[in-house]
Amino acid sequence: MGKLRVLSGKDVCKILQRQGFSEVRRRGSHIIMQCRTDAGTVTVPVPDHTMLAI
Repeated sequence: MGKLRVLSGKDVCKILQRQGFSEVRRRGSHIIMQCRTDAGTVTVPVPDHTMLAI
């Protein structure tokens, strides 16, 4: 397994927004992103940290 890419929570949110997600709410150190589709709703909690291992 190779090295993991390091991104910040803000970078992950930008990537998810380009994929159709929107920020629903913030609670503490987590940002809740959500995407509604015909099949249902996808919710992704993103930690708002400076370094995330992806």
